Amino acid sequence: MGAVLAFLTRTHGRKRMDMADIMTYVYLCLGVFIMFGPVLWLILSSFKTSGEIVHFPPRILPYRQDTVQVAGYDTPLPLYNVTMKDGSVVQLAEVTRIGLESQLVDPKNPAQIIKVNIKQRVPVEHIDFGLDNYVEGINSFNFGVYLWNSVIVTLFATLLTLLVNSMAAFALSKYKFRGSNAIFMTMIATLMVPISTILVPIFLVITTIHWNNTLIGIIIPTVATPTGVFLLRQYMLTLPDELIDAARIDGASEWRIYAQIILPLAKPALAVLAIFSVMWRWNDFLWPLVVLSRSEFFTLQVGLASFQGELNVQWNLILAMTVLTLLPITLIFGILQENITTGIATTGMK
Repeated sequence: MGAVLAFLTRTHGRKRMDMADIMTYVYLCLGVFIMFGPVLWLILSSFKTSGEIVHFPPRILPYRQDTVQVAGYDTPLPLYNVTMKDGSVVQLAEVTRIGLESQLVDPKNPAQIIKVNIKQRVPVEHIDFGLDNYVEGINSFNFGVYLWNSVIVTLFATLLTLLVNSMAAFALSKYKFRGSNAIFMTMIATLMVPISTILVPIFLVITTIHWNNTLIGIIIPTVATPTGVFLLRQYMLTLPDELIDAARIDGASEWRIYAQIILPLAKPALAVLAIFSVMWRWNDFLWPLVVLSRSEFFTLQVGLASFQGELNVQWNLILAMTVLTLLPITLIFGILQENITTGIATTGMK
C-alpha cells in the first residue's frame, strides 16, 4: 500500500507538488473518469429496478423501495414515510394511487384507509445489490443459447484468424517473390473500404452456398483480416532469417519451420491479434444480424437487440445481460495482457 501511495504522490523531483503536477493529476483523473465512468454506471445500473432507472434526478447507487406484508392483501405493499397534517411522520403502506391522491394503510391497523397528497409521502428505500435482474434476465433472455453461439463463433473465428493471417504474414515477410509488396499494399488498401459496401456481395455468396442462418456463415467471411496480416508481418520481419536458413539446412520442411520456429517466436504478436479478434467477433453485431434470422442461432449481441418488447423495453434486464457479455472480454484481456504491450511495441521494429 505504501508503494502505491508513493507512486501516486510522485512529483517532478521536488518535495511538494507544483502546477505541473496538479495539472497532470487532473488530466489523468479526467481521463479515468471519461473511460471508466460509463462502465461503472452500467454496472451499477444493472442492479437497479426498472423504476429506479428512469428516476429523476438519476442516482448512482441502486436503491430499492422497502415493502411490507399487510393482512388482507396478497402481495407486499410499498412503504412510505408520510407527513401528516399535524407535522408528524409515520410509516404507511400504499394500497393504490389515484391521480395526485395516494391511499395508504397502517400495517398494524389495515382496516382504515388514509388518503393523502402524493407530495406528502417519501418512499422508504435502501441500497440493494440484489441479483434479481440477472436471474430474471437469464431465465427470460435465453442467455445460455446465445452465450454458446457467441463462444463458438468467437473461438473458431479467432483460431482460424490466427492460422490464416499468420500463414499469409509468414509468406509476405520471409519469402522473396515478385509482386509481394504489391499484394501486401493491396491488402492494406482494403482497410479503406467500408464494411457496409461489401455486405450485399458477401451475403449473396453466403446465400448461394446455403450458409445463411448458420454459424459457419458468420465465421468464415471474417477470418482473413488485413489488420492481422499487417500486424503479424511487421512482427515477423524482426525475426532473423538465419534461423530459417539453419532449419532448412537441417532438412526442416516449410510447414515445420512455420509451426516450430515462426509461431513460437511470434507469440506476443499472436496474443495481440487474438485479443483483437476476440473483441471483433464477440462484439460483432452487423454481420450476424444480416446472416441470421432464426433465434436459435443468435449471438449475444443480436439477442440483446431482439430482447425488447414492442411497447415496453426492460432496460434493467438489458443492462444486466450487457454486463454479463462484458465478462468474457475482460477475462481474455486479463489473461493475455502481458503480451499486449510487447506485441504492439515490437511490431515494425527491425
